[in-house]
Amino acid sequence: MTGYDPVDRALLRALAADPRATVVALAERLRMSRNTVQARMARLESSGAFLSFERSIDPSPLGYPLEAFVAVHARQKVLADVVSALAEIPEVIQAHGLSGQIDLLVRVVCRDAHDLFRIDEEILAIEGVERTETSLAMGELIPYRLAPLLER
Repeated sequence: MTGYDPVDRALLRALAADPRATVVALAERLRMSRNTVQARMARLESSGAFLSFERSIDPSPLGYPLEAFVAVHARQKVLADVVSALAEIPEVIQAHGLSGQIDLLVRVVCRDAHDLFRIDEEILAIEGVERTETSLAMGELIPYRLAPLLER
């Protein structure tokens, strides 16, 4: 891992194993002073090493048990406007810009198949969206993880 010394890497591995660990717990686990851990955490945070600290919430108890991925094909000149319009749809929980044949991969949650159809229509109605291809998610097989990279 370029840019991180052994102490940073140990701290990142400990956080990957227990993202909710307190500074005190990390200091004990890594046998470091609390001040060292706190200073390293502050430096890592200011360098942009951490992604959002927003908790992941399961949408199922909120009434959205289904998840789908919508491949969006859009006109390049208005792509930023398409992204802004997608952000206004509450059921859109994530979107990635891609290279290749698909312009955007949009992750949505829905109540049922009829709701998914409605959401897809809403996406298609956005000025600049040419077409969509929708796939129902059957389950997360490998959750987001970095521990294997940190161990490398």
